[in-house]
Amino acid sequence: MGLPLRDHQHHTYGDYLTWPEEERYELIDGVAYAMTPAPGRRHQEVVVEMLRQIADALDDHPCRVYVAPFDVRLPRGSEADEAIDTVVQPDLSVICDAAKLDDRGCRGAPDWVLEVISPSTASHDQVKKRDIYERAGVPELWLVHPMDGIVSVYVLTAGGYGKPRVTELEGCLPGVVLPRVEIHWARVLR
Repeated sequence: MGLPLRDHQHHTYGDYLTWPEEERYELIDGVAYAMTPAPGRRHQEVVVEMLRQIADALDDHPCRVYVAPFDVRLPRGSEADEAIDTVVQPDLSVICDAAKLDDRGCRGAPDWVLEVISPSTASHDQVKKRDIYERAGVPELWLVHPMDGIVSVYVLTAGGYGKPRVTELEGCLPGVVLPRVEIHWARVLR
């Protein structure tokens, strides 16, 4: 079962900017998906601990980590911001190119995206968003499944993700794009 749709119209970031701030949506190819209800407590605990570990590891590094809600605009080319029809809010995104950052968030592919899978967002994150991240050229994508105790790590090679590396949430797992960043799963899952 997918996330609820706002309506059946094609939307752009220009439309998105006019919607009430208390209502969260993601746009994927012009389709607006409601990001409600808010994530559960366990989901938030996992996100916060991964954020803490990534931020600490990047303390003296030019890359920065951002937590949702944080708009990542994924243009297909050089279209104006208001014409972009794909805007997502990854649980965590790491951006190393400061030129992609502005007051609205990020324009272009983050270097690393981490999504924590919840039952209510599983198909959205694992199918729709995974495909969007691949198309946009996100070099590394982690889909963290705390309830199943696994993480699927996708690395962009020759323009595609291919088969993910699936590991249990045990020990430490370094990033591929940023190997200096390690996620210590015992701390995440405590």
